[in-house]
Amino acid sequence: MQFLKIGAVIALIGPLAACDNDTERALVGAAAGAVIADATENDVATGAIIGAGAGAFCDDLNVPGCVNRR
Repeated sequence: MQFLKIGAVIALIGPLAACDNDTERALVGAAAGAVIADATENDVATGAIIGAGAGAFCDDLNVPGCVNRR
């Protein structure tokens, strides 16, 4: 079961690299956070909020593969 959760995290975080701006990354992050929170039996709304924040600020934090394309 742990392997499935780790695979879900990797599969959901990957699409963040394909987003072009903060809004798209925030939406993908919110969706990923909600799914991960649900899979780990945590609060889905909290997971979505944390995921949206992580997605929106990942380029500001210099996360590899997370940059604005211009």
